Amino acid sequence: MIAFRHFALRRGSRLLLSDIDLVIQSGWRLGVIGRNGCGKSSLFAALQGQLESDAGELDMPGKLRLASVAQETPALPDLAIDYVMGGDEELAAALRDEADAQARGDTEAMAKAHHRIEELHGYDARARAGRLMHGLGFAPETHERAVKEFSGGWRGRLNLARALMCPSDLLLLDEPTNHLDLDAVLWLEEWLRRYQGTLMIISHDREFLDGVITHTLHLNEGRAKLYTGNYSAFERLRAEQLRQQQISFEREQAERAHLQSFIDRFKAKASKAKQAQSRMKRLEKLAGTEAVRAERPFSFSFPKPDRVPDAMLQLGEVRAGYPLESGDGYSTVLADVGFSIEAGERIGLLGPNGAGKSTLVKTLVGELEPLAGERKVHKDLKIGYFAQHTVESLCAGSSPLDHLQARAPGVANQVLRDFLGTWNFAGDRAFESVDGFSGGERARLALALIAWDKPNLLLLDEPTNHLDLEMREALADALADFDGALVLVSHDRHLLGMVCDSFWRVADTRVEPFDGDLDDYARWLRSRGSQAKKADAKPAAPVESPEERRRKAAAQRDQEKASRTRVKKIETRVATIDAELGKLEAKLADPDTYNGSTAELMKLGQQQADLRKEKETLEAEWLELYEQLEA
Repeated sequence: MIAFRHFALRRGSRLLLSDIDLVIQSGWRLGVIGRNGCGKSSLFAALQGQLESDAGELDMPGKLRLASVAQETPALPDLAIDYVMGGDEELAAALRDEADAQARGDTEAMAKAHHRIEELHGYDARARAGRLMHGLGFAPETHERAVKEFSGGWRGRLNLARALMCPSDLLLLDEPTNHLDLDAVLWLEEWLRRYQGTLMIISHDREFLDGVITHTLHLNEGRAKLYTGNYSAFERLRAEQLRQQQISFEREQAERAHLQSFIDRFKAKASKAKQAQSRMKRLEKLAGTEAVRAERPFSFSFPKPDRVPDAMLQLGEVRAGYPLESGDGYSTVLADVGFSIEAGERIGLLGPNGAGKSTLVKTLVGELEPLAGERKVHKDLKIGYFAQHTVESLCAGSSPLDHLQARAPGVANQVLRDFLGTWNFAGDRAFESVDGFSGGERARLALALIAWDKPNLLLLDEPTNHLDLEMREALADALADFDGALVLVSHDRHLLGMVCDSFWRVADTRVEPFDGDLDDYARWLRSRGSQAKKADAKPAAPVESPEERRRKAAAQRDQEKASRTRVKKIETRVATIDAELGKLEAKLADPDTYNGSTAELMKLGQQQADLRKEKETLEAEWLELYEQLEA
């Protein structure tokens, strides 16, 4: 059990968390959520003893074994699998003791070390480390490569494997799905569900959170509130709490106004002074419910392309791959690829790690020339390309305005600044150096630069790394409204499900349509080892023409858009009804109301009944629409 008592945490001069009282029970899988800068990573630093509390206490068991993912990995000469095994520090120490004893010829020390290694299940540790690496996407031939030979993203995966290798009672994971692809995310999700200790995860992947966590800790404006259930349950509970809070606030404001009116009218009159004093005391005792602050969600859009040609891009019998390091020949990744993109298509690329999704995207972009076959493009094609390295390619020391000026020479500064403002780089932020930007801000700038060119085809390879939940929702909305075509590679299942109308599977050097949804794909991945070569048991669905797929997809998007619009209208009307009911209830609570005519009193009662009935009908419709959209 971990307990926070009146806990406060400060970073520099900023008070991040204040007066936190919280108990985390053993065995919980806790998702820690909140906006960027709210204190999530600082909370993890406090749990690891890297940050002192500003006030209060943090109680943790004395012998708690804690594991977390290192943020940096030096360029080590160690073999990757040895580096992963090193995550179990007790075992590593026992193995060193064994080696030292053997070097000295000390048989007693060797026997003692053997016994300790056996206790720690050390003799199957290499196999366990290999399974972890395989699950996170490392091919068997890479296990014996030196750590320094891996790129930054793959070193991040090694750090994750090393943390999972460590026997622990508390596992802290800060954005573990960054740099993972979908199959690795699905494997990690399964692994974490089986984890026996207490788990705390910071993540902006809502589907991943829904699949793993049992509790949600929401950090907001210095406070921490615990919810039972996964992320979707948290969203529902918080929405209802905010609604009830707003209703309570409006009722309290109506009562305050009524009491103050009575006090102002009768305080000076002797006959009413006692009653006025009573109401003044009642006014002082009101709770002081805070109004719900309207949190305006961040949003942006991709400009409408100047033209969207029908046949945009086509690969015919293409073989794709890379030159061998020796310079003698080529390594084929994909063979006999027949892939076409037409106006309005929204394609999600699925496939195991290393199967060639990024290779296909680079070939579509033209960054990688086909080894054989033909790449045909329409003369009006304009590609917007976001690669996994795009964020790192921003110019150090340059501002958002500098980047946009380089892309649009001769355009007036005010026009550029207005555009950057729509991407939340308003005012002085347009002049700040990207060196101080977070990963999410850099990704947002990279997307803004792509949008400026008004592309008619977006090719996006893992665009959500570093993006928080709010930005991911904004990206999903923008892509759903984009008028051009889209090809998307992402480990974010929520984004894939929101914006893609069809899926293509990249596997075993082939690129082919995938007849199924993301749940079907997860099942295919799980059965791939034993059934990879079996024919699909499901009868093949009739092949639809691209025009029919686009028509159906457009109709579905239109229906969803209409439903969302109706949901917003219902919410606005219900809020108005609540306000009107509050006024009516205040009027009916006023004794003076009953001094008037009976007809007027009956009219007020009828208005109240009508409004309540209308609200009940609207809420039933809202619930039905919401469930349809969720489905």
